[in-house]
Amino acid sequence: MFIDVHCHLDMLENQEQALNNMRKSKVICITQGTNTLSNKKALKLSEENKEVKSALGIYPIEALKMSDKEINLELEFIKKNKEKIVAIGEVGLDFKEDLEQHSKQEELFKKFIKLSKELDIPIIIHSRKAELKCIEILEELKATKVIMHCFSGKIHLAKRITDNNWFLTIPTSVKNSEHFQNIIKQTPLEKLFCETDSPYLHPDKQWPNEPSNVIESYKKIAEIKKLDLKEVEKQLEENYNLLLQ
Repeated sequence: MFIDVHCHLDMLENQEQALNNMRKSKVICITQGTNTLSNKKALKLSEENKEVKSALGIYPIEALKMSDKEINLELEFIKKNKEKIVAIGEVGLDFKEDLEQHSKQEELFKKFIKLSKELDIPIIIHSRKAELKCIEILEELKATKVIMHCFSGKIHLAKRITDNNWFLTIPTSVKNSEHFQNIIKQTPLEKLFCETDSPYLHPDKQWPNEPSNVIESYKKIAEIKKLDLKEVEKQLEENYNLLLQ
């Protein structure tokens, strides 16, 4: 079994084809919610397809478009559906643009960390241009079940993540990314997951990506760590069972 811990199935136009390809390739995925509508779509996809699990959250930039009332309603929606989901995600911080609302993002991020602790499920983190701040907030709130999605921060911060006993994901774009290849070299297999971030980050720079391509991340890990593909598959399944089951 191959596992794509982070994708956006609701963004794929040909969902049925992507699901069929997953079944053929023995892939399961965790589709991520990013706002009110996509949370509902993620939940529906996981209820209707046994190879799909769901994580619910609010993408940091999306959160800036929402009122406090709307955000609180979505937090209640997630709580209400806690038995149907495997994680909180996609949440975190995004400082790509010089926005004045960094503090609002941080405030909401803390709410999601507290929610993941309350529900005792992992939190899947987006940390673009805010990698150190994300780590500091997670440490401050003593988060334990953490998956850093597509972590693009400095390599010493990646080590800090695993020193905290958290996990890093390897996206399918690793085929062309020295940064993620270096993360593989440094990170114990016991602290890795694979992801596609479909429809983004296609291994061959095409569009759209889909969950069945997650095997490319597995292959690159096997190649760099000089392991049999089956060994990588087995260990990452153990990681999944430990954290997400």
